[in-house]
Amino acid sequence: MEHLGWLTIAMRLAMAMALGACVGIERELADRTAGFRTHSLVALGAAAFGTMSLFDTGSPSRIAAQVVTGVGFLGAGAILREGLNVKGMTT
Repeated sequence: MEHLGWLTIAMRLAMAMALGACVGIERELADRTAGFRTHSLVALGAAAFGTMSLFDTGSPSRIAAQVVTGVGFLGAGAILREGLNVKGMTT
């Protein structure tokens, strides 16, 4: 594995947050429940855990698998039911 410097790690995290923010801005403009802040922070967290998994000497895929589980949990929490109508399925 290549050595990752602090600048490389910071740039990767910033890029993930910026891309998450782009998705979040689009969701805000469409007046959806999960918006700018939610998507930015989820993208930043996923990138942080993904980067930490690079330093795991045991099984790097272990941490990534848990990130996928966490994002799925957040997605399930964004689904709202109002009477017979369901909102947030595409979020």
